[in-house]
Amino acid sequence: MPSETNTPKLVSKEGKLIDLKEAVTFRRNFAIISHPDAGKTTLTEKLLLYGGAIQQAGAVKARGEQRKVTSDWMELEKQRGISITSTVLQFVYNKITINLLDTPGHQDFSEDTYRTLAAADNAVMLEDAAKGLEPQTRKLFEVCRLRNIPIFTFINKMDRPGQEPLSLLDEIEAELDLATYAVNWPIGSGDLFRGVIERHSREVVLFSRAVRGKQSKERRLKLNDPALNKLVEKDLLDKALEELELLEAAGSDLDIELIRAGEITPVFFGSATTNFGVKSFLDSFLEMAQGPVARNASDGPVDPMRETFTGFVFKLQANMDPRHRDRVAFVRVCSGRFEKDMTVSHARTGKNIRLSRPQKIFAQDRAVVEDAYPGDVIGLNNPGMFSIGDTLYAGKRVEYEGIPCFSPEIFCWLRNPNPSAFKNFRKGVNELREEGAVQILYDNDQSKRDPILAAVGQLQLEVVQHRLENEYSVETRLEPLGYQVARWVDGGWPSLEKVGRIFNCKIVQDSWQRPVLLFKNLWNLNQLEQDHPSLSLSSVAPVVSGVNPITL
Repeated sequence: MPSETNTPKLVSKEGKLIDLKEAVTFRRNFAIISHPDAGKTTLTEKLLLYGGAIQQAGAVKARGEQRKVTSDWMELEKQRGISITSTVLQFVYNKITINLLDTPGHQDFSEDTYRTLAAADNAVMLEDAAKGLEPQTRKLFEVCRLRNIPIFTFINKMDRPGQEPLSLLDEIEAELDLATYAVNWPIGSGDLFRGVIERHSREVVLFSRAVRGKQSKERRLKLNDPALNKLVEKDLLDKALEELELLEAAGSDLDIELIRAGEITPVFFGSATTNFGVKSFLDSFLEMAQGPVARNASDGPVDPMRETFTGFVFKLQANMDPRHRDRVAFVRVCSGRFEKDMTVSHARTGKNIRLSRPQKIFAQDRAVVEDAYPGDVIGLNNPGMFSIGDTLYAGKRVEYEGIPCFSPEIFCWLRNPNPSAFKNFRKGVNELREEGAVQILYDNDQSKRDPILAAVGQLQLEVVQHRLENEYSVETRLEPLGYQVARWVDGGWPSLEKVGRIFNCKIVQDSWQRPVLLFKNLWNLNQLEQDHPSLSLSSVAPVVSGVNPITL
């Protein structure tokens, strides 16, 4: 893919001429979304395997000598066999630098997934062939649609009994109002799964089961090859061809522009566990997926071809390396060239910051990088100056759209029964709040300074307690509050003061000193809105700018 002669040329510190257009052209960035147990982390491992980033794929629930998965690096993830936090895996495949964003599937950690999708240019929607669309998949699809993210669908577990392929396509089109185009088509399913037919090449790709964790060997035959009749049962092949004829007559056409506009989803069939269809999916995805795109900022979209660097923080993570108690800010590069040791401006505070140790992230592993380009995700040491949604830029000022907080549903006092451990307790609470592991609220009564944990699901609270004990050596106790609904006050404290005294709710403040109203149920919320129609409430926290969060 040659670069154009009139595209921006940048010069590195070493005097090397860099073609920004070429760097952007060879970048792909995508997130994987799914319902829990659809096989998301397994698919991630197999993509890394085929991309040459690892030599042997791990298992989510590893036994004996099986290797644990790369993306689930946190100790609790290994114990539970689920993804708790999103991570980034950067690797090169066929000269293309891929930034793969692995997200949690469990709904209790959906806010972490929402933040990660803010940094994605494409999304891979994973479905279980037996279960079809599931609630969490639908919810995450709506987030992708709001952000106009192209969606690629991988229907997984075809080696197990499942629904008819045509029914799975119908479900996507009917429930998501999204046209489908089957890039390949399965031959059989369950124990009779023999492989797939690739529509563009009219080839049958047969797979044999690989040694656990290794790449499978594939065999390609033309549809008219006589040897095919000896390798695939005639009735299975005839049925697959009949279904393909129906798709050719009534299905959507392959249109790259409509795919990138989010109006058509290419569909792939396979099995991540047994490697069926994974490599062909990766090859086709890289051809059809969009490269880095313009991101919305306060003054309009910022093109990735802008010569000066811009980026934003979409995730913070504490203790990725427990030995060093580090704190890492994940930054999505949006434009220009990022260079090690460069000085950038911090939009929220107006300060200048020298970024001396940028890191390439590969799950828990990291290595110092010299430069990065639009679509890349880099890690920066975070001594407490970064918050989720912060913009970093060089040259003319830019501030990207912030990443909002969503309404929690579970509220508990977090108690520290051991006063001698208060220093570690305070540090742990502040760092976990900073990375968005849970929202932290504070009582307006200054005598009650214990934090209030506000979570989407119960598992979030368990993770916070586990991490405080294992990463900060602090045992804690939770005391539930009798509230289920939270709303932010539009206009802040002045708007609340105009209303005067209100009843049937508790007034607290979040980490940014914004007023939050807690209600026992939706009935109490509706009653307050009827009593005070001038008071405007929101289930999504407004984006902050120019202020620092309060700490414990």
